[in-house]
Formats: sequence, structure tokens, C-alpha cells
Amino acid sequence: MVLLRQLLGDVLRQLRLRQGRTLREVSAAARVSLGYLSEVERGQKEASSELLASICRALGVPLSHVLREVSDQLALAELQHEPVMAGAPPEHERLDAETIPATPEEITGEFRADMVAA
Repeated sequence: MVLLRQLLGDVLRQLRLRQGRTLREVSAAARVSLGYLSEVERGQKEASSELLASICRALGVPLSHVLREVSDQLALAELQHEPVMAGAPPEHERLDAETIPATPEEITGEFRADMVAA
């Protein structure tokens, strides 16, 4: 199972390394202890929204960019671990012809006289 805090930490670390910055530089700019930032990057601590905003400001990237990157990586991880189509659904999830609405009246629950062919 992929943990959100691990993905978030990976994204933050990748951004910092791409900028060629050290943990010390970013922790000072974000006003977060070096040890705590290190734990966040390693996925060992859950960062609060305030802390994330501070780290993002220190990195010069919008929080929405970081969250979008995390979301994309989470989606990829889910696809890799869970097949999209794994064959027929289990018996208890199958629909039979009697339960599938076939006419507008069955779908909406109302009868419209103008829909009846003359």
C-alpha cells in the first residue's frame, strides 16, 4: 500500500534536489527544523497544511503544484497495483436484464404521453 506521506515526501525531495538546494537551506527558509523536514521528506512524519505551505514557499512552488504531482503519482501507483478490468464482476455485483432501466419512464420514474408513438 502506498502512503500519501511517502509520496508527498518524495515529491518535496525531488523538487529540492532539482533546485540543487540542501535540507539546511530549505529548512531555514521554511522555518522548520532540519530533522523534521528530513522526516517529512522520508515519509516518516505527516506534515500539516501550514507546514506544507511553508515548505512550498521556501521551494518557490505553489502548494497546488505539489499536490497535483502527488495526485498523479498516487494514480499511477493505484493503476500498477489494481487492475482496471479484472474480468467479469462477482455474482453479487452483476446486473440482470430485469434490473436495468430500459425506457425513459423507468429511468426517470415518470410517464410522458408525448413519448408514446401514435
